[in-house]
Amino acid sequence: MTETRWLAPEEQRSWRAFGLATRLLLDRLERDLQEAAGMPPTYYELLVLLSEAPERTMRMSELARWTHSKPSRITHAIAKLEQAGWVRREHLATDRRGWLAVLTDNGLAALQAAAPRHIESVRAHLIDVLTPEQVKQLGDIGEALLKHLLPDDQAST
Repeated sequence: MTETRWLAPEEQRSWRAFGLATRLLLDRLERDLQEAAGMPPTYYELLVLLSEAPERTMRMSELARWTHSKPSRITHAIAKLEQAGWVRREHLATDRRGWLAVLTDNGLAALQAAAPRHIESVRAHLIDVLTPEQVKQLGDIGEALLKHLLPDDQAST
């Protein structure tokens, strides 16, 4: 059995600051998005993914893959978005078991209404707090972590 490599004081400081800052930032962004648009970040993320997809349409299984969510969670979220009139589900013509999620015009309008307030929140609580060099470093750190954590077929996203 190998010996534990304990964190050095500077590593411990960095780890704890990163963990707490990440939790606080995500909590703030979630609260701001909920207040501004009445939707949790998961719904916003799904609307963004659909808005960027060809014909504003994606397979439900692809939404689950891109959000790293279980299919049942995506099914539940899409059902809620469907109730709001922001998404509709369609059977995939080539696969009777497959479902497509389609962003409706109302869903696109909801996203377009939410996006400015969300971006203001991201700016206020992250981007504008950092120097341009720190923003670049944050991007580099994020990409290094993604390369390590994502499956090989998603590492370039």
